Amino acid sequence: MLNLNDLKFFAAAVEHGGFAAAGRRLGVPKSTVSKRVAELETALGARLILRTSRSFALTEAGRDFHEHARAALIEAEAAEDVVRSRASEPSGTVRITAAVPTAQFDLAPHLPRLARMYPRLHLRLDVTDRFVDVVQEGYDIAVRSHFAPLPDSGLVQRRVRVDPIVLVAAPAYLAQHGTPATPEALAGHDGLLTAPGADQWQLADGEGRGVRVAPRPRMTANESVALLHAATAGLGVTCLPARMCRAAMEAGALERVLPDWTAGSVATTLVMPHRRGLLPGVRVAIEFLVTCLGEA
Repeated sequence: MLNLNDLKFFAAAVEHGGFAAAGRRLGVPKSTVSKRVAELETALGARLILRTSRSFALTEAGRDFHEHARAALIEAEAAEDVVRSRASEPSGTVRITAAVPTAQFDLAPHLPRLARMYPRLHLRLDVTDRFVDVVQEGYDIAVRSHFAPLPDSGLVQRRVRVDPIVLVAAPAYLAQHGTPATPEALAGHDGLLTAPGADQWQLADGEGRGVRVAPRPRMTANESVALLHAATAGLGVTCLPARMCRAAMEAGALERVLPDWTAGSVATTLVMPHRRGLLPGVRVAIEFLVTCLGEA
């Protein structure tokens, strides 16, 4: 049976890039970390880390072992948290991951309030647009915004909101170029697009009618905040989730174009591993996000 503390030393060395950095993080001498990792390798009968005076790199076995070691440490922490939390308020670390726009518009305004409500809760937000393996990377909650339904991955899914994607433009742009009265009129307007190949918008109204329109490409960006700023600067018409441009519309910086038409919708869903949702800290974070994101 492996020593769980050895897994902790090994994981710290990997995640902090060396024995010295891991020792500083854990508050122990570098030699202690090095010795415990060496003992772990002996127990396993395999080299996990290739180290010289100038380099520090995982072997293939080390990479595989690190994934499982980290998962084991997370589960051990979860087991401890379950017991400790029975007699106290929610505490411990809640690991949340979200894409950049979701973090900026959905989480940043609300997480400080959650932290104030539960002072013993440590919120750790990882903002990234890459694909995240929620289970293997040890996250408690993934906040995902998506156009198509999420695949059946065996994870717990809790949808909290569906937002229409609306057309918006700056008042100055509309004053100069005119306000389109029909979807077809967008062909004569400058469009702010999401991708080089996405040069057409599929629009629908409340009665189920659909139409495909192609504005003149004026700017292309695969990042929503860039499109939001381009629209408020008066470069053209763009399609954005309603929640993302609501503040700009309320401030008069943007106006809704063709208010009876939308360009689809985007859903916001919380994704969680089954076991992690049992922790009190994770549970209160989930309920908080469901309430505040749903109300938004």
